[in-house]
Amino acid sequence: MGDDAYLRDSRRHFLRQAAIVAGGAAATGALTWALRDPDGERGKAHRPQIELPPGGYAVERSAVLPALGVAEGQDEARMVRAAIDAVGGIGRFVRPGDVVVVKPNVAFERSAALGATTNPEVVRALVALLREAGAKQVRVADNPIESPEACFVRSGVQQAALEAGAQVVLPSARDFDTLSVPGATWIARWPFFWRPFAGATKVIGVAPVKDHNLCRASMTTKNWYGLLGGRRNQFHQDIHGIIADLALMMRPTLVLLDGTRVLFRSGPTGGSLADVRPGNAVVASTDSLAADAYGWDELLGRGAEPLPAYFAKAAARGLGNPDWKSQVVRKVRAG
Repeated sequence: MGDDAYLRDSRRHFLRQAAIVAGGAAATGALTWALRDPDGERGKAHRPQIELPPGGYAVERSAVLPALGVAEGQDEARMVRAAIDAVGGIGRFVRPGDVVVVKPNVAFERSAALGATTNPEVVRALVALLREAGAKQVRVADNPIESPEACFVRSGVQQAALEAGAQVVLPSARDFDTLSVPGATWIARWPFFWRPFAGATKVIGVAPVKDHNLCRASMTTKNWYGLLGGRRNQFHQDIHGIIADLALMMRPTLVLLDGTRVLFRSGPTGGSLADVRPGNAVVASTDSLAADAYGWDELLGRGAEPLPAYFAKAAARGLGNPDWKSQVVRKVRAG
């Protein structure tokens, strides 16, 4: 699908949902219930098995650049740019002509202030930076647990993405293929939200820092859960195993840990401003485990507690290094 078609599709979703929201909270609530996908039917695979590129979408590792870039401040655009600059700059990751998938966490129909979804201003800043770098297309996509249209609108992610020049790709039943993930425990063959990845050359995850009642913390590694279809709730029986599988499934170009606000309890859904505190930070890395371990220690403030089990499971597969303190970290002030 070409640029114009993607953009028309995104704008149709945006205008349709904006009209629904204008109809009142009761109408939106009814739509959310109607479009939830409790049995996984929306995300069933309908087409042949596919595979992601060998080695995923990762860039070459650097022996001289910092492993983590941490930007602190209150201006999202400055923090996003500064964090990425600290690990080599956007030109290290995206070049003119690239087709980039941006995967935020838009799982729930929550306003941005509640911390359960990615800050839309972080998404806006990232998309703008990618367009500045010459990306041919930027596709913002997620498969929310609740109504995709309602989640993208209520979170503010859809408006921010469209205004910055991205194409928003919402899931429908035709958009899932069976992905092969050799070596995975739970998702060796599983329905995957494939449409935004068709022709993609780079993938960037951008996830909030939040508490999670099952796995204790949801950050950039857990964020890939939103690309799965099917009956995802069965994975709750081994939540740490599935997160380790997600690290095997997706080798991203870059991850951004959105620590602008922190949902420090009542996660992953939140629902009260009392559960959220300012984090005033954005972390950039090519290593999801390192970024998430930093978030666990420094943003959630749980450094006195052991890391959740999925860190060790993923690290044992050679999928990252959660010992961020042993690596080079560059911290900058970003206004």
